[in-house]
Order: sequence, then structure tokens, then C-alpha cells
Amino acid sequence: MTNEDAADRYLAIKTVMMPRDTNPYGTIFGGVILSYIDQAGAVGAHHAIRQAGWPDQPIVSVAMNSVEFHRPVFVGDIVSFWTTLVRVGTTSITVHVNVEADRQGEIAQLTEAEVTYVAVDLHGGKRRPVPIRGA
Repeated sequence: MTNEDAADRYLAIKTVMMPRDTNPYGTIFGGVILSYIDQAGAVGAHHAIRQAGWPDQPIVSVAMNSVEFHRPVFVGDIVSFWTTLVRVGTTSITVHVNVEADRQGEIAQLTEAEVTYVAVDLHGGKRRPVPIRGA
């Protein structure tokens, strides 16, 4: 990773994995990691939107374009969810989420995903896509 890549990363969430989230094999359920990825992606997307100076508006997840589980996640792991902006469309924003843990001073790449969110207007009881950069 270059210094430029590191500067573009945003730490969206950092959390400790707890025993309540384990599967019968003693590792963290993949669905728990997916939930954190969705949350982290939304936090990272909002960060990118604010950095660009666009209006703050609701976004909803519309796609997990890809997810790769590289290594298991264990109880007690302190897991960081880093985001980077991938692309911005007319109504959508896509972020890459990289999931890492520090294991005895070594960074372990656990999971990565690409998630797309769409800006929506919530007025009038309908959720309709709106321009992500504002009107």
C-alpha cells in the first residue's frame, strides 16, 4: 500500500468481536461481519459525501457487489473496517470495505467487500433515488 492509498482510507468502525457472535465452529458468523460491512460502508460513504461538500441526505444499501472472506475472525479480535471510495454515479456511491485485525503486531486481512448505496428522498412515503451530488 502506498502512502497515497493509506491517506484515502477512512476508519469507519473499530470493534471487538464478542462470544455472542460465534458460530458452532468457534469463529464469528459471516453474517455478523456482513452487517458490520454494511454499516461501515454507509459511514464511509457519508464521509466521502461530506468531504466532497455534497448535501447530507439519506442513503440506503442496494448491492453488495462482492464479498471475499479471506481468514476467520475470532472472539477477542479487534477488527477495523476501512473504507475507500470506488466510484460515484448519478444517484449512487460505491465504497470498498477492507476488514482487518491486528494479530500480535501483524495486520491480518480478514474480509473485503464492495458495497453500493443510493441517495433517496424519504418524503411523501416513497423512497425514490435522487442525485447524490444534490439537485
